[in-house]
Amino acid sequence: MSSKEEQHEGASPSELLIEACRRDNPDLLSQTLSQSFPDPSSRASALNNTKTVMGNHLYHEAALRGNYDVIDFLLDQDDFECDPINRLEGDTPLHSAIRWINSEPAEQREFGNALVEMMLEAGSNPRIKNKGGLTPLQLVDPRNEALKELIRKHEYANLNAGDFVDAGEIKTSQQQQEKQQQQEDDDENAEFSGSDDEERAEWERRRQAKRN
Repeated sequence: MSSKEEQHEGASPSELLIEACRRDNPDLLSQTLSQSFPDPSSRASALNNTKTVMGNHLYHEAALRGNYDVIDFLLDQDDFECDPINRLEGDTPLHSAIRWINSEPAEQREFGNALVEMMLEAGSNPRIKNKGGLTPLQLVDPRNEALKELIRKHEYANLNAGDFVDAGEIKTSQQQQEKQQQQEDDDENAEFSGSDDEERAEWERRRQAKRN
């Protein structure tokens, strides 16, 4: 038996998944998923819900170490959750990846920025705030201008994603506006049907205010 097999002997499937993500070992990750979680629903559940004792998801464990190969594998899985929240900081994996980049020497920034770009393109949300009220952008080392610009571009793209609306939505909106205007006109032209003098006075006041 090899030393690696001895190390993994007796480990639970969850422990093997965590170990694979910590060590950037997509082969171990794939093998564990195939053996212990053969159907798609159980596989997705294992990838999204397995946590460490500290409350980190698998994605956090990989992101905290800049483990590109495992992250690439994770993001390729069906129904994988891109923005799980960890327990301690309320961080997403995007926060975690930026914390890792900040701790690395400047020579690693290009690699780290490429990792973040892959995460963003896969669907990570750069606008989520952690428990400290900070977005991933606000965690970036001020000296890493390239990473800040990269995140800003994705934030801008997300903000403008809703600029294009379906023609049917426009028509529905117009119909709703017309209906609302008709209701207001009906209210204004309605005859007072009450008998209380104060209610009559209030009705007259509102009607006069609309005309003015």
